Amino acid sequence: DQVVPDGVHPTAALSIFGITGITAYFGLLDIGRPTAGETVVVSGAAGSTGSIAGQIAKIKGCRVVGIAGSDEKCSWLTDELGFDAAYDYRDGDLVGQLGTALDGRRIDVYFDNAGGDILEAAIGHLALRGRVVMCGAISRYNDSAPSPGPRNLSALISKRGRMEGFIVLDYLKRSGEAIQHLATWLAEGR
Repeated sequence: DQVVPDGVHPTAALSIFGITGITAYFGLLDIGRPTAGETVVVSGAAGSTGSIAGQIAKIKGCRVVGIAGSDEKCSWLTDELGFDAAYDYRDGDLVGQLGTALDGRRIDVYFDNAGGDILEAAIGHLALRGRVVMCGAISRYNDSAPSPGPRNLSALISKRGRMEGFIVLDYLKRSGEAIQHLATWLAEGR
């Protein structure tokens, strides 16, 4: 049992200071390792984990592009959360939309919550030595058919890219570290 500290709203305890915040923190910072000036793309960006991952990337000085499932969600990402760009994957032409949102840049870190065609599009725009953080595969959650996988995985070879999955349970012993930083950023309004 854990007691919610005084002054912490229960929804914050379950989100930013809970599993979703800890997942975003360690997935982005330990696996993705973004540095200031890099471009970070987040799929499922309007979800609980994706929205926190994108905000952390902004705090770290990155250009952040979000991928979400409606114009309303995309507006929330750019207008409220400070993402640099966002697009609705349901509008088609994933590769072209991502290229437009990247505005001539390549992806240094792709925080993947979607898998499937969106992952394939991101690999196509990956920078040299780009990193793919495998957090989830929401495009496959309600699909019982075998996943065809991205058809362009071999692009990781020429791009010297790295793709790594993780489970937040591996980081629970370090959760205090994440909560400390997340609490500081929240208190600062970041």
